Amino acid sequence: MKEFDEPGYHGVDRHGRDFTERAIRMAFIRKVYAILFVQILITIAIICFVTFVTPVKTYVNDHVWVFWTAFGLTIFFIILLACFVEIRRRLPWNYIFLIAFTILESFVLGYISSFYSWQSVLMAMGICAVVCLALTVFSFQTKFDFTTCGGMLFVSLIIFVVFGIFAGIFVVYVGNILYLVYAGIGAMLFSLYLVFDTQLMIGGKHKYALSPEEYIFAALNLYLDIVLLFLYILALLGGGGGNN
Repeated sequence: MKEFDEPGYHGVDRHGRDFTERAIRMAFIRKVYAILFVQILITIAIICFVTFVTPVKTYVNDHVWVFWTAFGLTIFFIILLACFVEIRRRLPWNYIFLIAFTILESFVLGYISSFYSWQSVLMAMGICAVVCLALTVFSFQTKFDFTTCGGMLFVSLIIFVVFGIFAGIFVVYVGNILYLVYAGIGAMLFSLYLVFDTQLMIGGKHKYALSPEEYIFAALNLYLDIVLLFLYILALLGGGGGNN
């Protein structure tokens, strides 16, 4: 669920400052991308550690409870950072919680990646990086306002989740084709979410924008978009399942 600063969505934060001013907005964008860059570095390092270090890979594959513990804690931190405004704006706890979430989410990604070949993992990283760069440039350049599409994207996400449940049930009858279709749709959906969240961060002439105080929330949104895009690309490259 996307959140915006109050009151209103038209460029005034809760202190009455005009945050659409170019200098403030550019400082906000740089801060978000700096945080996101650190998150991505942590994620790449942990994925490589879990995927390419054989003893670690063997251990996590043999102890699935570690994965489920990390996965449960990532959900906890997402709820904490997404739903509680004061927590994600309070230093230094917002950074501490975001880094903790990033480490746990990176481990989850590493666990999933360990079931794929290292070639697929590296290719998925490369493709994801190129796609994210292209979409980011597109988000800054396009005149179309994707921030007005939040409702449509949310409905699409609900349909996607329901489709995923049915795909999980019937994949044994249909085979990997249904899974590949699901992964392809997921990659497209979160590509659109990446554009949507990028434009929320950019602000300016877009109808809706995040407050500059929401740098943690903005980084969290972009990071999740990139992570999910990576996972669906990896699933497509892996042919619908692990290929170790």
